[in-house]
Amino acid sequence: MGNLPTYTRSQLALRNGQDREEIWFAYNGNIYDVSRSRLWKNGKHYEHWAGQDLTNELADAPHTDRIFDKFQIIGKLS
Repeated sequence: MGNLPTYTRSQLALRNGQDREEIWFAYNGNIYDVSRSRLWKNGKHYEHWAGQDLTNELADAPHTDRIFDKFQIIGKLS
């Protein structure tokens, strides 16, 4: 993955699919770009919203963290 840029929670919050085209979320310190996923249209995936750290919300999801393997890690959460 090399040297990935670091983003603050405030910077992540701007990539929520509402204010900009980017749709990002964080999980376990990594920031994922899900902008192209049809499941994250408008920054929402079921009851989960982009632009935030979703690490603690995975317990409620019907899938494991392996689902994130299909998305690009574009940065680290500071």
